[in-house]
Amino acid sequence: MSTLWYGGKIYTMTEENDIVEAVVTDNGKIIDLGNKETLIHMYKDKITKWEDLNGSVMYPGFVDSHLHIIGHGEKLMHIDLSQMQSKEEVLEKVAERATELDMDEWLIAEGWNENQWDEKEIIHRKELDSVCKDNPVMLTRICRHAVIVNSKALQLAHICKDTENPQGGKIIKDDSGEPTGYLLDQAQELIKNVIPPISDQLLRKTTERAIQDLLSKGLVGGHTEDLAYYDGFARTLQAYQSILPSTFLFRAHLLVHHEVFQEMIQSGYVYGDGGEYTELGAMKIFSDGALGGRTAWLSEAYEDDSNNKGIPIHHQDDLEKLIIQARKQNHPIAIHAIGDKASEVVAKLIKKYPLTNGLRDRIIHAQVTNPDVIQLLKEIDVVLDIQPTFVASDFPWVIERIGESRAKQAYAWKTFLENGIHCAAGSDAPIEEVHPLLGIDAFVNRVSSIDNQTYYPEQCLSVYEAVSLYTKGSAYVIGHEHDRGMIAKGYVADFTLLAEDLFAIDPIHIKDVQVVGTIVNEQWMYKRQES
Repeated sequence: MSTLWYGGKIYTMTEENDIVEAVVTDNGKIIDLGNKETLIHMYKDKITKWEDLNGSVMYPGFVDSHLHIIGHGEKLMHIDLSQMQSKEEVLEKVAERATELDMDEWLIAEGWNENQWDEKEIIHRKELDSVCKDNPVMLTRICRHAVIVNSKALQLAHICKDTENPQGGKIIKDDSGEPTGYLLDQAQELIKNVIPPISDQLLRKTTERAIQDLLSKGLVGGHTEDLAYYDGFARTLQAYQSILPSTFLFRAHLLVHHEVFQEMIQSGYVYGDGGEYTELGAMKIFSDGALGGRTAWLSEAYEDDSNNKGIPIHHQDDLEKLIIQARKQNHPIAIHAIGDKASEVVAKLIKKYPLTNGLRDRIIHAQVTNPDVIQLLKEIDVVLDIQPTFVASDFPWVIERIGESRAKQAYAWKTFLENGIHCAAGSDAPIEEVHPLLGIDAFVNRVSSIDNQTYYPEQCLSVYEAVSLYTKGSAYVIGHEHDRGMIAKGYVADFTLLAEDLFAIDPIHIKDVQVVGTIVNEQWMYKRQES
């Protein structure tokens, strides 16, 4: 039997300003839409449920195209350092938590960012030792491309003066050659490999906590990359499948890290398998690091580090082999590339090994580009998976990293769209806040959360473009543009309800709009409680 949704403004997103009065859904699908009275007359014998929107505004369900769902849950459950303004504040929080630890228990905290500290000095392992020496400590930088650890953690990982840098990583050492506790990119894995695996119970609890929070933010789904980090592919997939759809309805599209790609194949899975709510996606590969730790791979040296062009995670031949491995299975790739050199190398390899089955590759982030890279991107079938809130959190300090001329060509969302390059929008949570309205705000306003200044307004998107990237863009990148991302006949009945009309309010207030409800497959997954 059918449900009639009515009583509010309904944006279909099929084209700009397309509005209908009502929508009829049945069995999780949209079967019709248009004038309310006409629909009532046409479906009078089928409508058994009436859902009054009470003046709220309905959009196609928002989907985050790039995040780490379990990592988001960990951030919700671990110490959150992302708002702290000094290393002293961080150390105080670590000291406080240390008093609560059992013997040998790890102290893990998330989100420190020295760029927002009063003094931008990286914490030394000896400072961590002074507040917690008997338990191993790992503090993850907000970008997740660097950690700070204490001496106990270094000891457990057998990292010492003689330990060499792994490929794609760096162990920062002092003048005497001793490790400082600051580890970049692949060097982090030396620590993470000795952390005891999370229990099944805690893994499920963490995943549930994250999905519940995402639903409360108006998200009906997310493209996530977690399957290599929690004791392997099968265990992590099982954690998702034990929750979705039995506990929640939420469309998780699961990227498959290259380290567990063969495990997926040997388990008999191919792209798109796994179930409607736990769909397996592209092979995930990292090609470089991040700008914060100066490990993003640039074509020219960093403005504030003249001998450093960043770190390629893989030798170029090894990166090519990974792409060939994916192509042997007719599998798309999703490659993290922040620096312009990384994007250039990745784009050339995609051009060399194109997909021929209609599936789509993606380059994740593409933060620093240049005209040559833009031209390459136009020549290949690729979607750019971009994170708008990086503009809010990276400016103005990123100008110090890459210089004014490159900064003008960075985070170039409008340039991508004007050149016909397909894009999708995500948060990269837990690195950034997951709320899609913060992302839409950053797309439209480009205001720094550090100094409240607008940076390069020529790259601002319209509200329609911004919302499209969270709806149509996220559907397109995974080949679901025919049944997701719009309110249209035959599409899934996934809706995001907001208290205000994003297309009518002053754009400066977008970030303050309240989520009223989240509907997945025609069912309420979140409904705001009236105060």
